[in-house]
Amino acid sequence: MKLLTDLFSTDYGLMSIIGIAFMIGMGVFFIIFFKRKMAEDAVSADIQQAGAPVKQPNLDTVTPQ
Repeated sequence: MKLLTDLFSTDYGLMSIIGIAFMIGMGVFFIIFFKRKMAEDAVSADIQQAGAPVKQPNLDTVTPQ
């Protein structure tokens, strides 16, 4: 019980709570940010791949058998 009293009533306890909450918030932000950027990159790669010309084989050099 003394631990919780110290955690919520002292300056170092409150700074610890603030620091932990800040780090958890940063982690959540970065997870959401990176997932959004990866999804955008996947969409742009799909669009770029769909718009690229398809490489056709050169039929002039093929010899009949």
